[in-house]
Amino acid sequence: MDSTIVLFLVQDAVINGAIYALIAIALVLVFAVTRVILVPQGEFVAFAGLTVAALEAGRVPPTLWLLVALGVLAAISSIAWHWREMEPRRFIGVVASTIVVPLLLILVTKFLAPLKLGLAANTILTLLLIVPMGPLLYRIAFEPLAEASVLVLLIASFGVHLSLVGLGLAFFGPEGVRTAALSDASYTAGALIITGQSVVVIAVTLVLLAALALFFGFTPTGKALRACASNRLGARLVGIPTSVAGQVAFAMAALIGAVSGILITPITAIYYDSGFLIGLKGFVAAIVGGLASYTITALAALGVGLVESFSSFWWSTYKEVFVFTIILPVLVWRSLRSSHLEDDE
Repeated sequence: MDSTIVLFLVQDAVINGAIYALIAIALVLVFAVTRVILVPQGEFVAFAGLTVAALEAGRVPPTLWLLVALGVLAAISSIAWHWREMEPRRFIGVVASTIVVPLLLILVTKFLAPLKLGLAANTILTLLLIVPMGPLLYRIAFEPLAEASVLVLLIASFGVHLSLVGLGLAFFGPEGVRTAALSDASYTAGALIITGQSVVVIAVTLVLLAALALFFGFTPTGKALRACASNRLGARLVGIPTSVAGQVAFAMAALIGAVSGILITPITAIYYDSGFLIGLKGFVAAIVGGLASYTITALAALGVGLVESFSSFWWSTYKEVFVFTIILPVLVWRSLRSSHLEDDE
């Protein structure tokens, strides 16, 4: 292995690590606010990639019907869960947010999709279709279980993941897709060739991470989410609606996942079930970060990218094994550092 190969492997690691960092930070965000380990985070990535590919081809994406199905289920869940205190104004708000908005998106997308308006329009439409799925999933599966244990929430999260994978196969089919590069530019740095796509991935990742830092540091909503993450009961006592906080956290996770899907689809083929493996690699970084520290999580994601890149060069058959093995020493170290309480006999 010479220095040129090392540079190419590092470049590949940084690009993949940037995507894993976004996914891992979304996992940490959702867990901090709602205690949900969001296993289906990768589905936002896969569905966004499949959606933008359909729009690029001038087709109406099946994401529309998936969004409508989730909207109907969310409306039923919200009405059934809150029917005793359901006032007419609240009923209208629930129906508008879960059914009317998806129907309006159907009209807009059916009109715009055949026009092939280009990258900017396709990106905006994809975000409009994917981001609402986050709050809808929270309403359907997790809001009724908000006070349950982490284990129960994890089981529910796996159930949502399996359901979305099945729906993804039904709506999108088994074919994989790739989209055109977001930038056709190319740069050289010595023997290293840097593509415009890799620059876009890193730039968008840095901008999004900076925007998240500003959001949590300076906006009232961000501070409210931090309060829920710090003390859920205390946040409720001072008037912060934890249900709304959960929906906002899921919406942000869906936004991050959608952006990740748009960034990664020009790099690799995306299938209906590709999100699970991508999400697992983000989960490895989140575990290394203790599901708490955003900085350590981002650095761990870069480490995951390095391990994956170099192991794919030396032992490509076992690259996934090496990536997931990272968790083991971290868990052992945390186990040795934490105090254990003996069970009462």
